[in-house]
Amino acid sequence: MDHGPGQPRELGSGRTRGAAVGAPLRLALAGGGTGGHVVPGLAVLEHLTASGILDHALWIGSGRSAERRALEGLEAAAGPASVERVVLPLERANGGAPSRIGTLARLPRAVALARRALVQSGSEVLLGLGGFASVSAVLAARSLGLPVVLLEVNAAPGLATRLLGPLVQRVLHSAAPSLPRGRESRRHRVVGPTLGPRYAAPMPSEPERAARRAQLGFEPTRPLLAVLGGSQGAGAFNRFVGAHVDRLVSSGISVLHQVGPGRLAESAGGRPHYKALEYVSPVLPALDGATVVLVRAGASTLAEVVARRTAAIVVPYPHAAGDHQRHNALQLGDGVWLVPESGLDGALVERILQLAGPGGAQERKRMAETLATRPQPRGASQVIEELLDARAKSRAPSWNPAPKLAGGHGR
Repeated sequence: MDHGPGQPRELGSGRTRGAAVGAPLRLALAGGGTGGHVVPGLAVLEHLTASGILDHALWIGSGRSAERRALEGLEAAAGPASVERVVLPLERANGGAPSRIGTLARLPRAVALARRALVQSGSEVLLGLGGFASVSAVLAARSLGLPVVLLEVNAAPGLATRLLGPLVQRVLHSAAPSLPRGRESRRHRVVGPTLGPRYAAPMPSEPERAARRAQLGFEPTRPLLAVLGGSQGAGAFNRFVGAHVDRLVSSGISVLHQVGPGRLAESAGGRPHYKALEYVSPVLPALDGATVVLVRAGASTLAEVVARRTAAIVVPYPHAAGDHQRHNALQLGDGVWLVPESGLDGALVERILQLAGPGGAQERKRMAETLATRPQPRGASQVIEELLDARAKSRAPSWNPAPKLAGGHGR
């Protein structure tokens, strides 16, 4: 049913089914440092835009390079809504991840800046996505009485979630293992993975997969290995490809190689059936065109693999905080091949050749069928319902946004 201007709409399903959306939402999001703390927030914005209920988006981040690259899609995700970005002074002047002591020293100023941005933007609710930036923003929001919803996308809870969980109205989890004591409660709820609307497209047929390979610049009849090392690239993946690309290509495999920003020097150079890119964006055509993907185990990457049922070899980053990448991969069971970084060797090349070739068709089919039984990335609608519910129950004062944010894309 279509709704005319000013008429309340209804959203989704679940606990708040039938709740009136009311006025368009002015949403603040806080997260950054890596693409993993950005992509889920962009997905929520895309769903809000598709529903026509987003008025303004304020993104509070830390300004790291991987975050900036991921946020290149912010304006597109927000559609006609106005957007603003605020970078908090959390990063070290010489780069690198900030220490906890350094972050604590910078925290008061960061909280003050976040507080001012929340007031000036007229934000009604904050969605915390993890990372150092979310800590400052949540503390600022709570000092103003603004409602806060946290989204934990990893199977092992991050430090921000553990610290901030007791302070917020709701913590939403992509996977049950990140729940405190392993069970849902009044504050903690499992919503499943969160991806943009495009990942709900029908699965491509084999001719359509071949067409995707042609669009990517490869021979459509050759199997394609897509090596996707994450938003910051992966040196171990680059070394693996460099050492074994000749064997792969000479055996009939094409290779799409994401080397990471500023790392084209680590590519395997120019050769037939091989293409190196700093960053594969959008990634959906690559997932649909690939016969096999070699990926890290970031939560959003694995959600994309599940959504598109792509045969995946998953190599968790061994130094991830709390070993969360390995925990993420374990949620997919035998729907993926789980390989330690030490297993990036010649033996793996032979396994890839088998899996990508005609003899691997049944195994790829089995993996796809298993992925279809895993939790599907439909969490965005439930995240939005929680945001709207938090706004409806809020007793926070209303602020008139600064005039520069009233329309268009602010900066």
